[in-house]
Amino acid sequence: MQKFSEEHEWVMVEGNIGTVGISEYAIEQLGDITFLELPEIDDEFSAGDSAAFVESVKAASDIYTPVSGKITEVNEALLDTPELLNQDANAAWVFKLELSDEAELEELMDQASYDEYTSSL
Repeated sequence: MQKFSEEHEWVMVEGNIGTVGISEYAIEQLGDITFLELPEIDDEFSAGDSAAFVESVKAASDIYTPVSGKITEVNEALLDTPELLNQDANAAWVFKLELSDEAELEELMDQASYDEYTSSL
């Protein structure tokens, strides 16, 4: 099950690994993605930290990690084809991290809460 942050990132957890991406709402706001800067393997972040960077035809934006942890993998395919994010925001993950505090997941929104949140923006 995906959980969402107010900054429009999603995380899906399997075991102690969180897979992080950008929500469809954020992609719609950004428009066509043209460039992505990914974090380095073994970089450590706290929840809410800027971990990556995305540029589009409309704007540039940080990608914040919704949970704390250490980067274990990045989606290098996005470096050559960042538009994969536009094609399927839910499938095109940005990075994976080993969670350092699973309790942080409780502070994130489920799909219904996130949909309600974005409808008020």
